[in-house]
Amino acid sequence: MTADTLLQRITDYANRPDPYPLYAELREAGPVVRQADGSYLVGTYHEITALLHDPRISADPRSRPAPPSGPLEEVPQPPFLRLDDPEHHRLRALAMRPFGPPHSPGRVDAMRDQIADITTELLEALRDREQIDIVDDFAYPLPVTVICRLLGVPREDEPLFRQWSDALVAAVDVRPEEADTTERDREGQQARAEMGQYLVALAEQRRGHPSDDMLSAFINEPDPAMRLTHEELAETAVLLLIAGHETTVNLITNGVLTLLRHPDQLDRLRREPDVLPSAVEELLRYEPPLHMRERIPLADIDVAGTSIPKGTSVVLALASGNRDPKRFHDPDRFDPTRPDNQHLGFGSGIHLCYGAPLARIEAQTALGALIPHLSTMTLVQDPPPYRQSAMLRGPRHLLLEIQQPA
Repeated sequence: MTADTLLQRITDYANRPDPYPLYAELREAGPVVRQADGSYLVGTYHEITALLHDPRISADPRSRPAPPSGPLEEVPQPPFLRLDDPEHHRLRALAMRPFGPPHSPGRVDAMRDQIADITTELLEALRDREQIDIVDDFAYPLPVTVICRLLGVPREDEPLFRQWSDALVAAVDVRPEEADTTERDREGQQARAEMGQYLVALAEQRRGHPSDDMLSAFINEPDPAMRLTHEELAETAVLLLIAGHETTVNLITNGVLTLLRHPDQLDRLRREPDVLPSAVEELLRYEPPLHMRERIPLADIDVAGTSIPKGTSVVLALASGNRDPKRFHDPDRFDPTRPDNQHLGFGSGIHLCYGAPLARIEAQTALGALIPHLSTMTLVQDPPPYRQSAMLRGPRHLLLEIQQPA
């Protein structure tokens, strides 16, 4: 195996349970490694961070050079997490307004009690079970329910969002052997469209009659210059569901798996619950929900002595940067009290994860509620089956057997 096949090997499903030896190989090969397909793979912390803050690097897939021939097609505008400034900044600022002012308690922080109540309800439903799937029974429904409450979706309509979420997840979590994904893609696009239409209609019902939810805040924005269009409102709300949901499911599930693999640290967190916020940050470094991001240079750039041409695909291996020994001491050790933990679990720079504040609260609440019970739970399979995605990496199922009291 040579270094120019690293991306192919990292994305190979056979390596999904443990890609970290490949990330170590990547860092040893150099900060930047050109791949056989012409892309460039970056695996070191400082280079990744610099690129995430470099205005010459685009997140917009339309930045790729047009093909030399063939029919021209109009490419739809991507969601704002794939846009560049100034349009990215405008839409992100509008989308973040209902969350409250930066660095102050806002709408998401005010939901802590409600998130705790939802967590309790989910755990109560599992009380007498002998086996549970942390993904399907807990980590998956939690963020969907939370986001529905945050947006102001009536409880009787929450099952609709689970159906739409199922279709959206299925559309991106495709098995390599699936030659034809046309039907999955169609169902995912239909779910996205139906969800957007539903949310716009629901927001319109609250025009002039605001309640304490994000849709009301969007539609009743007093400043005309700060209002989202219907299309932007739909895209932003759908993005919140997708980004907040995918990140949180993987963060909670990876967290449970990591704690069960480290019983000493699990016992410590049981005895010292105040350590939990720090432990969640360490989970974001050690087993992050997001492993890679693609970027496209808007000009020829030099990265650590390697010249990367304009328009080339640059893959930033965030999870590799999180294990870089030049940035983190003993990086392959799970340390819930790790100091100076400036991880890349939510990315960095202007595209820092939109749903990060919500994901942190959900993970702290969920794991805090689970930890007292994990001593009676054992893994049915280790490693568990993983989802297909190498970018959003996490178990597809995490089956646990529960020892019931005699």
